[in-house]
Amino acid sequence: MTDLELQDLVTNSGGTLRKQGTRRITAGVCTDSRKVSEGCVFFALVGDKFDGNAFAAEASRKAAAVVVSKQVGEYDAACSVVCVKDTLAALHALAAWWRGRLHPVGVAGITGSSGKTSTKDMLRSILEQHYHGHVVATERNLNNHIGVPMSILSAPSDTRAAVWEMGMNHAGELAPLCAMVKPSVGIITHIGSAHIGMLGSRDAIAQEKCTLARAVPEEGWVIYPAGDDYAEYIAGQTKAHALPVGGEESIVRALDVSSDAQGSDYTLVINGVGKASVHLPVPGKHMVSNSLLAAAAAWQLGCDLSEIVAGLGNIVLTHGRLSCLEENGVLLVDDTYNANPESMVAALRTVAAMRMKGRHYAVLGKMGELGSEGVAAHAEVGKCAAEMKYAGVVVLGEGSAELHALVEAVRAGGVSVQRVESPQAAADALCAVVRVGDAILFKGSRAAGIERVMDEFFKKSKRC
Repeated sequence: MTDLELQDLVTNSGGTLRKQGTRRITAGVCTDSRKVSEGCVFFALVGDKFDGNAFAAEASRKAAAVVVSKQVGEYDAACSVVCVKDTLAALHALAAWWRGRLHPVGVAGITGSSGKTSTKDMLRSILEQHYHGHVVATERNLNNHIGVPMSILSAPSDTRAAVWEMGMNHAGELAPLCAMVKPSVGIITHIGSAHIGMLGSRDAIAQEKCTLARAVPEEGWVIYPAGDDYAEYIAGQTKAHALPVGGEESIVRALDVSSDAQGSDYTLVINGVGKASVHLPVPGKHMVSNSLLAAAAAWQLGCDLSEIVAGLGNIVLTHGRLSCLEENGVLLVDDTYNANPESMVAALRTVAAMRMKGRHYAVLGKMGELGSEGVAAHAEVGKCAAEMKYAGVVVLGEGSAELHALVEAVRAGGVSVQRVESPQAAADALCAVVRVGDAILFKGSRAAGIERVMDEFFKKSKRC
């Protein structure tokens, strides 16, 4: 978004021009004063623990304009100053205006308790085959009330297709995001228990996730797994065409699935279109489910079978999504991007199914925002690790009822388990048992810091 005029910014953010500078807007929108570039627009967002207004004067040294809700300090003379009542509301308003100026062939909105980012990566890869570079998608996990408008504002005016991911952890958060995105296709990847501590029940989670289903227009499509517990509920929440995928009778489904550490192979079937062999270069049967969602959406957005096959065969997942790498003869499976009960179990099953010369180990951390369900959810994860016959489990984190339940469930299943409080201690525990030919899964919520165990293991493994 480099063709923004100052008057467009003022008018469409609902602001007042307090001072007009001499710099032209030649770069995009920024909300982090540490990343301000020449000619950008800096929005001084206000949160519980920060006030962007305090950094606006510093940002004004490079920015073409700053959008503030109060003046703190003196602004650079060359920088324009736009004053608004609420900077977040102004950011949303500007993003909604810019989305209205874009005229892509199709826009896919994605939400769900798990699988959002992987499905987004897959769909983007397929659409790139068809639209040849005029595709935008959410970067990393910028899927919240700040990330979504920033993603929209980063879209160039010649965008042909867009894939925007939307997350939430409280009721009412998806509605304003859907209003900005204006999806023609909606994908609900799964109704699980992520954030159940904030919403209270899976029924409440389903109600909130189906905000996307209700936002898709009548001529659009809502795509979801046929086997989801809430499949019928999702279908009943939309006036658009409902398209369940992955079931035996589904229009879009997979046949003859085979999986190993290198990925999965299957026959993709789209009724009325044809069949094609797919190689999905990421492990896990749940990734096959995600790929069917992406294939169905791509089909509705104009892609043919050959483009779907090529896109799925060339996907590059966001870092930390079941990424496999070898270190000194040991397979490291990095799934540290985030975690909830469903994704923890899926990752444990995926790695356990990998055929290795050696054994399987797991480094697990705490899952957040589960409320009263937390102890039981962690116990289920521990039970799964034991059932999958892991050779050993290392649990990282300070003492808590949730981690205690995880440890005890692993131990009750007859599997060796250690609880440690530092990444260094976790790496030491691994080095004491892991040998060439083994595989290690690293999995936990971002706050658990499991990726730091990987860093420490890299350092120590050369001496193991």
